[in-house]
Amino acid sequence: MNDQALAPSSLLCRYCADCLKYPKKWGVKGVKLDETHLLPHFGQLDGQRTFATIKSAWSEQGLLFDVQVNFKQQSLWCRSTQMLESDRVMFWIDTRNTHSVHRATRFCHWFLAMPAGGGSDGKQPLATMLKINRAKEDSPSLNQVKQQVVCKLSATGGYHLQLLIPANGLSGWNPDEHKRIGFNYAVVDRELGWQTLACGPQLPIEEDPSLWQTLELKT
Repeated sequence: MNDQALAPSSLLCRYCADCLKYPKKWGVKGVKLDETHLLPHFGQLDGQRTFATIKSAWSEQGLLFDVQVNFKQQSLWCRSTQMLESDRVMFWIDTRNTHSVHRATRFCHWFLAMPAGGGSDGKQPLATMLKINRAKEDSPSLNQVKQQVVCKLSATGGYHLQLLIPANGLSGWNPDEHKRIGFNYAVVDRELGWQTLACGPQLPIEEDPSLWQTLELKT
């Protein structure tokens, strides 16, 4: 059996999804993105279950994400001291959309958000930027800018989380000149598993930009 036969379906194509511009500003309750902002789930091609809907948008403020997680029967497990073991949402962004390198550049970013685990009571949502392993150079914005996150929990254990990644927290962000950015997402749940845009956790998606896909910023 050759290597191609062993490769996940998501490796056989380079996917590109639209990211539409959002005309309004981020508010205390986040934003209201409609179905035109819905991102596809190419990970289905590799047998991933779809348990979350993810929407994206961009504006002069930065990148906006809306995540709705459904079908949960167990309670959330979120710990600020164990973020990579918690129920979480992660986004990888390369403002230069470079797929020819296997180590992150200064234009690459890794963001993590949790529906709970923050605040003095551990019940508030939180968001942070993480250092990418084996990066050639860290982003100058690493932990220099605070992301904004809001979340509403459902009675069934699911949640609706929204995240604003400010433009000044994205090294190289310039939608006028760079309308395509490298991108991947992962919604990770201890009960439901992983949902990613395309390539899953069997590959080093946390550190290898060549495994990320593309978002095209459209007006």
